[in-house]
Amino acid sequence: MGRLRRFGVSIDSDLLKQFDDLISRRRYVNRSEAIRDLLREKLADLHLKKGNARAVGAITIIYNHDLRELLRRITDIQHDCADLIRSSVHVHLDRDDCLEVIVVGGPIDKIVEFSDSLIGTKGVRHGKLSLTVPK
Repeated sequence: MGRLRRFGVSIDSDLLKQFDDLISRRRYVNRSEAIRDLLREKLADLHLKKGNARAVGAITIIYNHDLRELLRRITDIQHDCADLIRSSVHVHLDRDDCLEVIVVGGPIDKIVEFSDSLIGTKGVRHGKLSLTVPK
């Protein structure tokens, strides 16, 4: 990290009140740390719009484990994309439903394609991809 620099910001009092409420809810130590975090988040969002950029994240899927053919399809898709998978965890939610979290890393376009394949598999009830930048 470079050296810290100070700068001033003019802001509407109503917006500042909302910002201070956010700071309180998220338990930031001060406004500076909250602003740094918001800037990092926005810059990460811009980075994630580049299809060939690298990212890390998690794919979560929920499905009924009794659908045996479904397990084979999910496993086959994961084996086809093994180079993107860093780790996975399987959780039994109840007698029928399972949650799988697959930690991924690599080119964004490949991760999105992998995620879409899993989430779009017939029998997957719900799925979500969450991405961020590694640095």
